[in-house]
Amino acid sequence: MNKLLKYFFAVIFILCVGYQSYGQVLRPMPPQRFQQRPRFGERVVVRPNQNTENRVENVKVRFLRQQLNLSPEQASKFFPLYREYQTELFNMLKLKRLNNTNAQANGTEQIDKDMYYDTQIINIKQRFKTDFLRILPPEKVSELYKSEREFNDELVRSLSERNGPPAAN
Repeated sequence: MNKLLKYFFAVIFILCVGYQSYGQVLRPMPPQRFQQRPRFGERVVVRPNQNTENRVENVKVRFLRQQLNLSPEQASKFFPLYREYQTELFNMLKLKRLNNTNAQANGTEQIDKDMYYDTQIINIKQRFKTDFLRILPPEKVSELYKSEREFNDELVRSLSERNGPPAAN
């Protein structure tokens, strides 16, 4: 019986060691592409070598080109001016958002700055409207503003569908 027990433990030992030695080889994990782990149910799409802002801008330019039906001459004059318009508008909106953060002191100064930024945004739009009218006929400038709104609405709708309803914290 003692001999049988020895063989039994020897076979069990060999099986345990053999099981461990024939397991899968551990490979180091590749570095993560994002800083924070996604929450449950949140979809993460990582596409290397493309900045999201540039991708959206390129899609918007293609959309406007299609909607406005510009001639090559008009397009070559219009799109550099349009990019300048977008940059100035974006910078002013960024300043306005920074003014409305919790880090800023609430009060009259914040309200005055907010009104100043609104005035600057209107001035930018008026200045570029006259520049656009030098390149395009009024009908196409009107179509530009409509197409911008349509694109932004579609972008928001698409992103909200893709991300689903906001998760409750």
